[in-house]
Amino acid sequence: MKRWELRFSGAGGQGLITGGIILAEAAILDGKNALQSQSYGPEARGGASKAEVIISDEEISFPKVGRCDLLLSLTQLSCDKYLETLKPGGILVIDDSVVTPERDDIKIFSIPILSTATTKLGKPMVANIIALGAIHSITSIVSQESLQKAVLSRVPKGTEELNKVALKEGYELVK
Repeated sequence: MKRWELRFSGAGGQGLITGGIILAEAAILDGKNALQSQSYGPEARGGASKAEVIISDEEISFPKVGRCDLLLSLTQLSCDKYLETLKPGGILVIDDSVVTPERDDIKIFSIPILSTATTKLGKPMVANIIALGAIHSITSIVSQESLQKAVLSRVPKGTEELNKVALKEGYELVK
């Protein structure tokens, strides 16, 4: 496995920071090195939000993501802001409400993350878990078992079944 640098971006309240923590935890469960960091705007909900994860088999000596291998953008604003930080050959995962950018040097997956959470599952707060399932289907960056274990260890008690369904929906969106 190479070193993966991932950036999750969107609006505050979309669970991106929790998503980054879950992915890093899953990598650690798989015996990999992982580091997670975050930043968000002054508005807790609705402001800009960003989580970064680095996963590697080697020691991680520099803790910041520069040019990322994978960019998840759940809002147009976040896609516009961070698209230039995606490496050529990288992977862009966007919600289907985001306008697909004109870039032919990356792989683009436009999938209905937010509408699946809101309409199909009736719970907007599981969009981050759906996104993790989709990212797993695209990259297999962590094992499915470790991802589910990390999800279940981080979600609020009483929501485990909902989050298992959300993860499965994410896997299916990419197939």
